Amino acid sequence: MDQGLQVASIDWQSRGNNRQHRTAQIGTQRLIVRRGQAFALRLHFLPRGYLPGADTVHLIAETGPQPERRAGTRAVFLLEQGPPAAGSAWRAGHVSSSGPRSADVAVWAPAGAPLGRYQLLIHIDSGQGRVAAYRLGHFLLLFNAWCPEDDVYLAGEEERREYVLNEQGIIFQGNRDWIRPSPWNYGQFEEDIVDIALKLLDRSLNFQRDPARDSSLRSSAAYVSRVLSAMINSNDDNGVLLGNWSEDYSGGVRPTEWSSSLAILRQWHRSGGQPVRYGQCWVFAAVMCTVMRCLGIPTRVVTNFNSGHDTDGNLVIDVFYDKTGQLLPRESKDSVWNFHVWNECWMARRDLPAGYSGWQVLDATPQERSSGLYCCGPAPVAAIREGDTQHLYDAPFVFSMVNADRVAWLLYGTRKEKIHWDTNSIGMHISTKHIGSEEREDITSAYKHPEGSLEERQAFQKALAQRRQPGSAGSPAGALPAGPDPVARFSAPAGSASQAQLSLRLRLVESPEIGQDLHLMLLAQNLEVARKELKISLSTQLVLHNGTPRPPFWQDTHYLSLGPREEKSVSWIISYGQYGKHLVEDKQVQVIAIAEESTTWQKTLVEKTITMASPALTLSVLAPVVVNQPFPLHVEFVNPLPEPVGGCILTVEGSGLVKDQGRIEFLSPDATTKVSNTCD
Repeated sequence: MDQGLQVASIDWQSRGNNRQHRTAQIGTQRLIVRRGQAFALRLHFLPRGYLPGADTVHLIAETGPQPERRAGTRAVFLLEQGPPAAGSAWRAGHVSSSGPRSADVAVWAPAGAPLGRYQLLIHIDSGQGRVAAYRLGHFLLLFNAWCPEDDVYLAGEEERREYVLNEQGIIFQGNRDWIRPSPWNYGQFEEDIVDIALKLLDRSLNFQRDPARDSSLRSSAAYVSRVLSAMINSNDDNGVLLGNWSEDYSGGVRPTEWSSSLAILRQWHRSGGQPVRYGQCWVFAAVMCTVMRCLGIPTRVVTNFNSGHDTDGNLVIDVFYDKTGQLLPRESKDSVWNFHVWNECWMARRDLPAGYSGWQVLDATPQERSSGLYCCGPAPVAAIREGDTQHLYDAPFVFSMVNADRVAWLLYGTRKEKIHWDTNSIGMHISTKHIGSEEREDITSAYKHPEGSLEERQAFQKALAQRRQPGSAGSPAGALPAGPDPVARFSAPAGSASQAQLSLRLRLVESPEIGQDLHLMLLAQNLEVARKELKISLSTQLVLHNGTPRPPFWQDTHYLSLGPREEKSVSWIISYGQYGKHLVEDKQVQVIAIAEESTTWQKTLVEKTITMASPALTLSVLAPVVVNQPFPLHVEFVNPLPEPVGGCILTVEGSGLVKDQGRIEFLSPDATTKVSNTCD
C-alpha cells in the first residue's frame, strides 16, 4: 500500500539562486535571495515521485520568533502547476520533474515581505489520512533594488552597482576650502556581515519590546533604516559604536585609524554586543552604509561642510568671540562642524504624500534624541529643499544642518554684541562619491535652492514657520530669530567679510603641509571716502571638526590707517614650532580677525579655517594581482616634519582580498622612506 509522499532531501540550489539574486558575493553555501523575485528548489521524495493529482503540497515560510499570517511573518501557500505568477502573496509552482522521485519548484517571495531569516516548511497530504510535515531548512530574504515593486527599487543599473554592490567607497573630509577624499572599505558582502546586520535588528530596543511587531515592520525600508540609525551608535541600546570627541582615546581606537567597517562590526559581534570604541561622524556613516547595502537598501555616504547643529530649534547657530578675536567655547549648545557625514538611502515613502520618495537622510551620529532615542531619519531630501519640515522623520533638524543662519556675537563679560549675521555659510559643498569613479559629486542643489535666491529664502521662511507650530516633526522650538529681511539674505565669501564701509579678506599665501610654516595675509579695504583708523585683533587657534575650539596659540594686534577707498595688507608667519605642538589629529587651524573702527566702534569679523595637509603616499603594485596569491607592494613617502618621527603604521586593506599592516619605527626629518612588502 502507498504510504504517502515523503521528503527525502532538498537541494537549495544556492549557487545558481544566489547568482541570479546578486548575493553570490556573500557566499554560495546557503540560500540568500531578494524579495520580489523567484528562486528555485529541488525536492527529492520517497517512496515515489510527486503526483500533482494525488498529492496536495503546501509550503510555509516563517520569520521572527512569533510568526503570524496577519502580521505577514507567516505565509502558507499551495504548490501549483507551472511557474508562480508575480504578485503580492507568496506562491510556489511545480516547474518540472528532474527525475522519477524529484521535483523542481519555483518559489515567489513578494516584494512586500519582511526581510530576515526565514524557515521553510512543507506539508504533504496524499489523501486517505496520509499526511506528512517537514522542516526543510532556512534561507535569508533581503531587499531588492532590481524589483520595480520593491520600496527600494532603483531604476538605473549604474546606480544599483554603485549604491548596492560597490564594496569600496570614498568619504570626503576637510573643510569648505580644502576637501580631501578618504578611502573606505565597506565590505558588505563578506559572508558574516549579513548575519551581523540581522543581529543588529534583533538587538534593537524595538525588537526587545515587541519582537512580533518588529519582525512584521521589517517589510518597510523606512522602518528598518530608522532602527539601524539608532543601533549603529551605542547611546541607548549597546549598539555598534561609542562616539568620542574628547581627544582622549585610551581604551579604544582613534576614529581616524579606522578605514573599514569590517573590523568594527566583527568586534561588536565577537564581544556579544559591547560597543566598539571609538567613532565619529564619518565612521558612523560608513558602518551604516555597510549594513544598509548588505541588506539591499541603496545607500551612499554624504558630507556636509559647515554643518549646523541647532539645539534649540530656531534655525540660528550662535557663535561667540571675545575682543581679542578668540572663538570661545560654546556659550550655547549650538555649533558649526567643519564637516559632518551622514547617509542617504533610496526608498519609496508610502507613509508620506507624493513627491517625497527617493533619497532620504539617515544620520547615525548621536546628536539629538528623536522619539526618545538617538537616531535621525529617514528625512526626505526633497522636503528639505522646499522647507517642508513637517514630514517624518527629523526634517527640521536636517534642515538646520544645511540651511540655518549663523550669528556671531562679541562677548564683554555678561554683555554681548551682535557683529555679524551670516545667512549663506551653513551647508556648503554637500558631497558624495560620483557613480563609477572616485571623483566628488556636489549635490548641494538637491538640498537647497541657490543661496541668495528668492526660492531659498521662501523655503527658509516656510521651515521657520513650521517650527512655530505645536507638534512639528522635530525638537521644541526655542526663541525664533529676528533676522535680516525675509528676501535679502547676505554673506561674504569664505575668508572674507564686508560691512557697508569696510572689506576684510584673509588669504593663505601658499597651501600648507604639516611641518611647514603658515604664511597669512589680511587685506583691508576702505569702501568710503572718509578716512578710517582701525584696531585689528588677530587670533589663531585649533578647532576640532565638530566646532569645539581650543585656546589660542598665537595672537597679535595691529593698528592700520586707511585713506579714502585705500587698501592695505598685513602679513604674518606662524612657524611650525609655534603651532606644531598644539596640533591634534583633526589638524584644523582657525584664523580670526576683528577690525574695530576708532570713531564708530563698528566691528567687522573675518575668519578662515585651514586644514594642514598630510604628506602624499606613492603606491606601486610590482606584479600582476591574482586572487588568493601574494603580490609585492611598494610604498614611498616623505617625513615632512623638522624632527624624527617613530611608530608610523602603514595599513593596506581590501575587502576579502588584502589585509596587511606594517610598522615603521623611525623616520628622520625630510627622509624619503620606501617600504616594500608582500600582501596576501
